[in-house]
Amino acid sequence: MTRIPLLIDTDPGQDDAIALLLAAASPELELLGVTTVAGNVPLALTTLNARKVLELAGRRDLPVCAGADRPLDVPLVTAEHVHGDTGLDGVDLPAPTLPVDPRHAADFIVQVLRERAPGTVTLCPLGPLTNIALALRRAPDVAARIRRIVLMGGGFFEGGNVTPAAEFNLYVDPQAAHEVFTSGVPITMAPLDVTHQALTRADRIAAIRALGSRAGDAVAAWMDFYERYDEQKYGQDGAPLHDPCVIAWLLAPELFQGRDCNVRIEVQSPLTRGMSVIDWWGATGLPANAQVLRHLDADGFFALLTERLGRL
Repeated sequence: MTRIPLLIDTDPGQDDAIALLLAAASPELELLGVTTVAGNVPLALTTLNARKVLELAGRRDLPVCAGADRPLDVPLVTAEHVHGDTGLDGVDLPAPTLPVDPRHAADFIVQVLRERAPGTVTLCPLGPLTNIALALRRAPDVAARIRRIVLMGGGFFEGGNVTPAAEFNLYVDPQAAHEVFTSGVPITMAPLDVTHQALTRADRIAAIRALGSRAGDAVAAWMDFYERYDEQKYGQDGAPLHDPCVIAWLLAPELFQGRDCNVRIEVQSPLTRGMSVIDWWGATGLPANAQVLRHLDADGFFALLTERLGRL
């Protein structure tokens, strides 16, 4: 089996944590390390949370490198109202013993891309794109070495979730998102249009809790906590599991449908800051720069997630 080498850049977040567990449980993926960024909560907490989750997954072998503690050129916006004060409210995980690697996340990303063969390493950003943009600024040559960037962010048919126009990850650092989407690196994006189909219904949570493992219990508890915000906001049966869609696409792309589009990020307008302008219908005639995921086999997604969590 040929494994996919990947780096995960993240701001945990319950859904980020579940994505990390899914990646750690999947032998098709060669997880090379985890980098953290300020987003859902400040950097100190996202770094702490990543270390906790990797220990839950039994992956103390992986480097965890802290990165940007703020966006490139705007003040940091966080989301404790969604994820709780710790970012991982819902279950208390033990204090981690896994140390923080002293390398800055952007430097670590550049180092890995230069050490590995060109076109082999996939980057999976699950939060604001600040660290990815910093890596590309520091070493523009590494853009050509990236196999693909698979990210969670943006929205078109679903609009935004932090403003009417913008999804949270792109809103937090629109300049970084603009730089990534204009980098020439192949991109697959999982916007709200697809992640809003990955709903944590009661039966799906029950199936994960029935695993009877520490990981299964933690994920079920996180889903229970996460639901209380999204069900109230959207009035739907369950909360969307955004970030695990990124890892699921790597494992089972047949669960998803989408199309190649031109995607641009709004960086100036105060009304639509961070909006992903997705040319779904080809109105501009501009070349495609991203594969935009639109539809999900939700039952297949949760079957995959549950089976993999059962391995931990």
